[in-house]
Amino acid sequence: MTAEQLQWQTLAVLGLAFAASLVLGFVLHRSHFCAMGAVSDWLLMGNAQRARQWALALAVAILGFAGLMLWSGISPLNTIYNTQRLPWLSLLLGGWLFGVGMVLGSGCASKALVRLGAGNLKSLVVLMAMGMAAVATLRGLPAVWRVQGADRVDTAWGVGPFASQWLAHFAGWSLPWASAALALCLAFGLVVWVGRDPSFRAGRHVFAGIGVGLVAVLLWWCSGVLAWVPEHPETLESVFLTTASGRMESMSFVGPVGFWLDAFMYYSDGTKRVSFGMAMLPGVVLGAALSAWRSGSFRWEGFTQPQDLVRHLVGGVLMGVGGVMALGCTFGQGLSGLSTLNLGSVLATAGIVLGAVLTLKWQMAHD
Repeated sequence: MTAEQLQWQTLAVLGLAFAASLVLGFVLHRSHFCAMGAVSDWLLMGNAQRARQWALALAVAILGFAGLMLWSGISPLNTIYNTQRLPWLSLLLGGWLFGVGMVLGSGCASKALVRLGAGNLKSLVVLMAMGMAAVATLRGLPAVWRVQGADRVDTAWGVGPFASQWLAHFAGWSLPWASAALALCLAFGLVVWVGRDPSFRAGRHVFAGIGVGLVAVLLWWCSGVLAWVPEHPETLESVFLTTASGRMESMSFVGPVGFWLDAFMYYSDGTKRVSFGMAMLPGVVLGAALSAWRSGSFRWEGFTQPQDLVRHLVGGVLMGVGGVMALGCTFGQGLSGLSTLNLGSVLATAGIVLGAVLTLKWQMAHD
Protein backbone atom coordinates (compact mmCIF):
# COMPACT_ATOMS: atom_id res chain seq x y z
CA MET A 1 0.00 0.00 0.00
CA THR A 2 1.34 3.40 -0.99
CA ALA A 3 1.19 6.57 1.11
CA GLU A 4 -1.36 8.04 -1.30
CA GLN A 5 -3.61 4.99 -0.99
CA LEU A 6 -3.32 5.20 2.79
CA GLN A 7 -4.35 8.84 2.70
CA TRP A 8 -7.41 8.09 0.58
CA GLN A 9 -8.38 5.23 2.87
CA THR A 10 -8.09 7.54 5.88
CA LEU A 11 -10.29 10.14 4.20
CA ALA A 12 -12.85 7.45 3.35
CA VAL A 13 -13.01 6.31 6.99
CA LEU A 14 -13.42 9.84 8.33
CA GLY A 15 -15.93 10.72 5.61
CA LEU A 16 -18.09 7.68 6.33
CA ALA A 17 -17.93 8.36 10.09
CA PHE A 18 -19.11 11.92 9.43
CA ALA A 19 -21.89 10.80 7.07
CA ALA A 20 -23.13 8.12 9.48
CA SER A 21 -23.19 10.60 12.35
CA LEU A 22 -25.09 13.09 10.17
CA VAL A 23 -27.84 10.48 9.86
CA LEU A 24 -27.55 9.76 13.58
CA GLY A 25 -28.04 13.41 14.52
CA PHE A 26 -31.10 13.66 12.27
CA VAL A 27 -32.64 10.51 13.76
CA LEU A 28 -31.88 11.50 17.36
CA HIS A 29 -33.49 14.91 16.98
CA ARG A 30 -36.50 13.76 14.99
CA SER A 31 -37.33 10.85 17.33
CA HIS A 32 -36.32 12.44 20.69
CA PHE A 33 -34.12 9.39 21.31
CA CYS A 34 -32.47 10.07 24.67
CA ALA A 35 -31.00 7.98 27.49
CA MET A 36 -31.86 10.45 30.23
CA GLY A 37 -35.32 10.88 28.77
CA ALA A 38 -35.80 7.12 28.75
CA VAL A 39 -34.95 6.88 32.46
CA SER A 40 -36.99 9.93 33.50
CA ASP A 41 -40.06 8.97 31.43
CA TRP A 42 -40.12 5.50 32.94
CA LEU A 43 -39.42 6.66 36.49
CA LEU A 44 -41.65 9.73 36.62
CA MET A 45 -44.50 8.83 34.26
CA GLY A 46 -44.33 5.06 33.87
CA ASN A 47 -43.82 5.56 30.12
CA ALA A 48 -41.30 3.10 28.66
CA GLN A 49 -41.51 4.21 25.02
CA ARG A 50 -38.03 5.74 24.89
CA ALA A 51 -36.61 2.84 26.90
CA ARG A 52 -38.03 0.56 24.23
CA GLN A 53 -36.37 2.69 21.55
CA TRP A 54 -33.07 2.08 23.32
CA ALA A 55 -33.75 -1.64 23.69
CA LEU A 56 -34.54 -1.99 19.98
CA ALA A 57 -31.38 -0.08 19.04
CA LEU A 58 -29.37 -2.36 21.31
CA ALA A 59 -30.93 -5.48 19.77
CA VAL A 60 -30.00 -4.29 16.27
CA ALA A 61 -26.47 -3.37 17.38
CA ILE A 62 -25.91 -6.73 19.09
CA LEU A 63 -27.11 -8.67 16.06
CA GLY A 64 -25.13 -6.47 13.71
CA PHE A 65 -21.87 -6.86 15.60
CA ALA A 66 -22.30 -10.65 15.74
CA GLY A 67 -23.06 -10.67 12.02
CA LEU A 68 -19.90 -8.70 11.28
CA MET A 69 -17.92 -11.24 13.29
CA LEU A 70 -19.27 -14.07 11.12
CA TRP A 71 -19.09 -12.41 7.72
CA SER A 72 -16.39 -9.74 8.00
CA GLY A 73 -14.02 -11.37 10.45
CA ILE A 74 -13.98 -8.62 13.09
CA SER A 75 -13.40 -9.58 16.72
CA PRO A 76 -14.35 -7.98 20.05
CA LEU A 77 -10.77 -8.69 21.09
CA ASN A 78 -9.71 -5.87 18.75
CA THR A 79 -12.08 -3.33 20.30
CA ILE A 80 -11.41 -0.69 22.92
CA TYR A 81 -13.42 -2.79 25.39
CA ASN A 82 -10.87 -5.62 25.51
CA THR A 83 -9.17 -4.72 28.81
CA GLN A 84 -6.66 -6.89 30.64
CA ARG A 85 -8.46 -6.62 34.00
CA LEU A 86 -11.86 -5.52 35.27
CA PRO A 87 -11.64 -1.98 36.79
CA TRP A 88 -14.99 -2.44 38.48
CA LEU A 89 -14.76 0.58 40.79
CA SER A 90 -13.92 2.97 37.96
CA LEU A 91 -16.72 1.56 35.83
CA LEU A 92 -19.35 1.80 38.56
CA LEU A 93 -18.21 5.12 40.03
CA GLY A 94 -17.60 6.69 36.63
CA GLY A 95 -20.98 5.49 35.40
CA TRP A 96 -22.67 6.86 38.52
CA LEU A 97 -20.99 10.26 38.07
CA PHE A 98 -22.01 10.33 34.43
CA GLY A 99 -25.61 9.46 35.33
CA VAL A 100 -25.75 12.27 37.88
CA GLY A 101 -24.19 14.67 35.38
CA MET A 102 -26.57 13.87 32.54
CA VAL A 103 -29.57 14.70 34.74
CA LEU A 104 -28.04 17.97 35.94
CA GLY A 105 -26.95 18.83 32.40
CA SER A 106 -30.37 18.10 30.85
CA GLY A 107 -29.13 15.12 28.87
CA CYS A 108 -26.08 13.04 28.05
CA ALA A 109 -23.25 13.95 25.67
CA SER A 110 -25.16 12.96 22.54
CA LYS A 111 -28.22 14.91 23.68
CA ALA A 112 -26.05 17.98 24.25
CA LEU A 113 -24.77 17.74 20.67
CA VAL A 114 -28.32 17.35 19.34
CA ARG A 115 -29.63 20.27 21.39
CA LEU A 116 -26.73 22.42 20.22
CA GLY A 117 -27.68 21.66 16.64
CA ALA A 118 -31.23 22.80 17.43
CA GLY A 119 -29.98 26.15 18.77
CA ASN A 120 -29.63 25.47 22.50
CA LEU A 121 -26.58 27.39 23.73
CA LYS A 122 -26.88 25.82 27.18
CA SER A 123 -25.56 22.66 25.58
CA LEU A 124 -22.49 24.50 24.31
CA VAL A 125 -21.61 25.33 27.93
CA VAL A 126 -22.21 21.70 28.94
CA LEU A 127 -19.99 20.42 26.13
CA MET A 128 -17.16 22.83 26.95
CA ALA A 129 -17.26 21.91 30.65
CA MET A 130 -17.44 18.22 29.76
CA GLY A 131 -14.56 18.44 27.30
CA MET A 132 -12.26 20.25 29.72
CA ALA A 133 -13.09 17.79 32.49
CA ALA A 134 -12.49 14.85 30.14
CA VAL A 135 -9.04 16.12 29.09
CA ALA A 136 -8.12 16.76 32.72
CA THR A 137 -9.24 13.26 33.71
CA LEU A 138 -7.21 11.78 30.86
CA ARG A 139 -4.00 13.79 31.27
CA GLY A 140 -4.20 16.31 34.13
CA LEU A 141 -4.13 16.18 37.91
CA PRO A 142 -7.45 14.27 38.10
CA ALA A 143 -5.81 11.66 35.85
CA VAL A 144 -3.19 11.03 38.54
CA TRP A 145 -5.91 10.57 41.15
CA ARG A 146 -7.81 8.26 38.80
CA VAL A 147 -4.83 6.07 37.91
CA GLN A 148 -3.52 5.87 41.47
CA GLY A 149 -6.97 5.51 43.00
CA ALA A 150 -10.06 3.96 41.45
CA ASP A 151 -8.27 2.31 38.50
CA ARG A 152 -6.17 0.23 40.90
CA VAL A 153 -9.28 -1.39 42.37
CA ASP A 154 -9.73 -4.18 39.86
CA THR A 155 -9.96 -7.91 39.53
CA ALA A 156 -8.89 -10.55 37.03
CA TRP A 157 -11.33 -11.35 34.25
CA GLY A 158 -10.80 -15.08 34.34
CA VAL A 159 -11.82 -16.31 30.90
CA GLY A 160 -12.16 -12.82 29.39
CA PRO A 161 -14.11 -9.55 29.35
CA PHE A 162 -16.79 -10.70 26.88
CA ALA A 163 -19.75 -12.95 27.62
CA SER A 164 -19.16 -14.72 24.31
CA GLN A 165 -15.69 -15.76 25.50
CA TRP A 166 -17.21 -17.50 28.50
CA LEU A 167 -19.76 -19.34 26.36
CA ALA A 168 -17.09 -20.32 23.85
CA HIS A 169 -14.85 -21.56 26.66
CA PHE A 170 -17.42 -23.74 28.41
CA ALA A 171 -19.32 -24.93 25.32
CA GLY A 172 -16.22 -25.53 23.21
CA TRP A 173 -17.49 -23.29 20.41
CA SER A 174 -15.63 -20.77 18.28
CA LEU A 175 -15.90 -17.15 19.42
CA PRO A 176 -17.94 -15.95 16.39
CA TRP A 177 -20.55 -18.69 16.78
CA ALA A 178 -20.74 -18.21 20.54
CA SER A 179 -21.33 -14.50 19.92
CA ALA A 180 -24.01 -15.28 17.34
CA ALA A 181 -25.83 -17.62 19.73
CA LEU A 182 -25.81 -15.10 22.56
CA ALA A 183 -26.76 -12.27 20.22
CA LEU A 184 -29.80 -14.15 18.94
CA CYS A 185 -30.98 -14.95 22.46
CA LEU A 186 -30.48 -11.44 23.82
CA ALA A 187 -31.90 -9.69 20.76
CA PHE A 188 -34.94 -12.00 20.81
CA GLY A 189 -35.60 -11.15 24.45
CA LEU A 190 -35.24 -7.42 23.81
CA VAL A 191 -37.51 -7.49 20.75
CA VAL A 192 -40.16 -9.49 22.63
CA TRP A 193 -40.17 -6.89 25.40
CA VAL A 194 -40.28 -4.06 22.87
CA GLY A 195 -43.20 -5.65 21.03
CA ARG A 196 -45.32 -6.08 24.15
CA ASP A 197 -46.49 -2.48 23.79
CA PRO A 198 -48.67 -2.14 20.65
CA SER A 199 -48.37 1.66 20.71
CA PHE A 200 -44.62 1.37 20.25
CA ARG A 201 -45.10 0.09 16.73
CA ALA A 202 -45.76 3.65 15.56
CA GLY A 203 -43.27 4.56 12.87
CA ARG A 204 -41.29 7.12 14.89
CA HIS A 205 -40.32 4.72 17.66
CA VAL A 206 -39.37 1.81 15.40
CA PHE A 207 -37.56 4.19 13.06
CA ALA A 208 -35.51 5.53 15.98
CA GLY A 209 -34.51 2.16 17.41
CA ILE A 210 -33.59 0.53 14.11
CA GLY A 211 -31.92 3.68 12.79
CA VAL A 212 -29.64 4.20 15.79
CA GLY A 213 -28.78 0.49 15.91
CA LEU A 214 -27.85 0.40 12.22
CA VAL A 215 -25.62 3.46 12.59
CA ALA A 216 -23.78 1.70 15.42
CA VAL A 217 -23.25 -1.36 13.20
CA LEU A 218 -22.11 0.78 10.26
CA LEU A 219 -19.55 2.51 12.47
CA TRP A 220 -18.25 -0.87 13.70
CA TRP A 221 -17.82 -1.91 10.07
CA CYS A 222 -16.14 1.40 9.27
CA SER A 223 -13.56 1.21 12.09
CA GLY A 224 -13.10 -2.57 11.96
CA VAL A 225 -13.14 -3.36 8.24
CA LEU A 226 -12.72 -0.19 6.18
CA ALA A 227 -10.14 1.30 8.58
CA TRP A 228 -8.10 -1.89 8.99
CA VAL A 229 -4.70 -1.99 7.31
CA PRO A 230 -3.01 -5.41 7.56
CA GLU A 231 0.46 -3.93 7.07
CA HIS A 232 1.09 -0.22 7.52
CA PRO A 233 3.83 0.94 5.08
CA GLU A 234 5.75 2.73 7.85
CA THR A 235 5.46 0.31 10.80
CA LEU A 236 4.82 -2.93 8.85
CA GLU A 237 2.20 -3.76 11.50
CA SER A 238 -1.58 -4.03 11.28
CA VAL A 239 -3.45 -0.89 12.33
CA PHE A 240 -6.96 0.54 12.59
CA LEU A 241 -6.73 3.93 10.91
CA THR A 242 -7.90 7.15 12.62
CA THR A 243 -9.11 5.64 15.91
CA ALA A 244 -7.72 7.41 18.98
CA SER A 245 -7.26 4.09 20.80
CA GLY A 246 -5.62 2.30 17.88
CA ARG A 247 -8.41 -0.29 18.11
CA MET A 248 -11.95 -0.68 16.81
CA GLU A 249 -14.46 1.92 18.00
CA SER A 250 -18.08 2.83 17.43
CA MET A 251 -20.26 5.59 18.90
CA SER A 252 -18.80 7.42 21.89
CA PHE A 253 -18.81 11.16 22.55
CA VAL A 254 -17.13 12.23 25.80
CA GLY A 255 -13.52 11.63 24.75
CA PRO A 256 -13.95 13.17 21.26
CA VAL A 257 -15.36 16.39 22.77
CA GLY A 258 -12.19 16.65 24.84
CA PHE A 259 -10.03 15.85 21.81
CA TRP A 260 -11.64 18.72 19.85
CA LEU A 261 -10.89 21.16 22.67
CA ASP A 262 -7.34 19.85 22.91
CA ALA A 263 -6.83 20.18 19.15
CA PHE A 264 -8.29 23.69 19.15
CA MET A 265 -5.88 24.86 21.86
CA TYR A 266 -2.74 23.03 20.67
CA TYR A 267 -3.22 22.67 16.91
CA SER A 268 -0.02 24.57 16.08
CA ASP A 269 2.24 21.90 17.60
CA GLY A 270 1.61 19.82 14.47
CA THR A 271 0.66 16.59 16.25
CA LYS A 272 -3.13 16.95 16.26
CA ARG A 273 -5.16 14.89 13.79
CA VAL A 274 -8.89 14.37 13.40
CA SER A 275 -9.74 10.97 14.85
CA PHE A 276 -12.63 8.62 14.12
CA GLY A 277 -14.64 9.84 17.11
CA MET A 278 -13.88 13.49 16.39
CA ALA A 279 -15.28 13.15 12.86
CA MET A 280 -18.64 12.14 14.31
CA LEU A 281 -19.28 15.22 16.46
CA PRO A 282 -19.90 17.80 13.69
CA GLY A 283 -22.02 15.24 11.89
CA VAL A 284 -24.36 14.81 14.87
CA VAL A 285 -24.68 18.59 15.33
CA LEU A 286 -25.35 19.23 11.63
CA GLY A 287 -27.78 16.32 11.37
CA ALA A 288 -29.76 17.66 14.32
CA ALA A 289 -29.65 21.17 12.84
CA LEU A 290 -31.03 19.85 9.55
CA SER A 291 -33.86 18.06 11.36
CA ALA A 292 -34.66 21.16 13.43
CA TRP A 293 -34.65 23.36 10.33
CA ARG A 294 -36.92 21.02 8.36
CA SER A 295 -39.37 20.67 11.26
CA GLY A 296 -39.35 24.40 12.07
CA SER A 297 -38.20 23.75 15.63
CA PHE A 298 -34.83 25.53 15.52
CA ARG A 299 -34.75 28.08 18.35
CA TRP A 300 -31.92 29.97 20.02
CA GLU A 301 -32.00 29.27 23.76
CA GLY A 302 -29.80 30.36 26.66
CA PHE A 303 -29.61 30.67 30.40
CA THR A 304 -32.02 32.96 32.24
CA GLN A 305 -30.96 32.18 35.83
CA PRO A 306 -27.48 31.74 37.36
CA GLN A 307 -28.66 28.63 39.22
CA ASP A 308 -29.41 26.97 35.90
CA LEU A 309 -25.93 27.85 34.64
CA VAL A 310 -24.30 26.33 37.73
CA ARG A 311 -26.36 23.17 37.40
CA HIS A 312 -25.37 22.68 33.77
CA LEU A 313 -21.70 23.43 34.47
CA VAL A 314 -21.61 20.84 37.26
CA GLY A 315 -23.43 18.37 35.03
CA GLY A 316 -20.90 18.84 32.24
CA VAL A 317 -17.93 18.38 34.58
CA LEU A 318 -19.41 15.21 36.09
CA MET A 319 -20.07 13.76 32.66
CA GLY A 320 -16.51 14.53 31.55
CA VAL A 321 -14.97 12.89 34.61
CA GLY A 322 -17.42 10.01 34.70
CA GLY A 323 -17.25 9.29 30.98
CA VAL A 324 -13.47 8.87 31.12
CA MET A 325 -13.56 6.75 34.29
CA ALA A 326 -16.31 4.52 32.91
CA LEU A 327 -14.56 4.22 29.51
CA GLY A 328 -17.63 5.57 27.77
CA CYS A 329 -21.00 7.30 27.97
CA THR A 330 -24.56 6.14 27.38
CA PHE A 331 -23.64 5.50 23.75
CA GLY A 332 -20.04 4.43 24.34
CA GLN A 333 -20.93 1.82 26.94
CA GLY A 334 -24.73 1.57 26.82
CA LEU A 335 -24.84 0.79 23.09
CA SER A 336 -21.38 0.29 21.58
CA GLY A 337 -19.93 -1.59 24.54
CA LEU A 338 -23.00 -3.73 25.17
CA SER A 339 -23.19 -4.63 21.47
CA THR A 340 -19.86 -6.47 21.89
CA LEU A 341 -21.33 -8.37 24.90
CA ASN A 342 -18.70 -6.79 27.14
CA LEU A 343 -19.29 -7.53 30.81
CA GLY A 344 -17.65 -4.31 31.97
CA SER A 345 -20.15 -2.35 29.89
CA VAL A 346 -22.93 -3.90 31.96
CA LEU A 347 -21.36 -2.45 35.11
CA ALA A 348 -20.82 0.97 33.55
CA THR A 349 -24.37 1.12 32.19
CA ALA A 350 -25.79 0.03 35.54
CA GLY A 351 -23.82 2.82 37.20
CA ILE A 352 -25.18 5.37 34.72
CA VAL A 353 -28.78 4.29 35.28
CA LEU A 354 -28.32 4.25 39.06
CA GLY A 355 -26.83 7.75 39.07
CA ALA A 356 -29.65 9.09 36.91
CA VAL A 357 -32.39 7.45 39.00
CA LEU A 358 -31.00 8.68 42.32
CA THR A 359 -30.56 12.22 40.99
CA LEU A 360 -34.06 12.32 39.53
CA LYS A 361 -35.48 11.14 42.86
CA TRP A 362 -33.43 13.78 44.68
CA GLN A 363 -34.79 16.45 42.35
CA MET A 364 -38.35 15.22 42.92
CA ALA A 365 -37.89 15.40 46.68
CA HIS A 366 -36.53 18.97 46.57
CA ASP A 367 -38.79 20.53 43.93
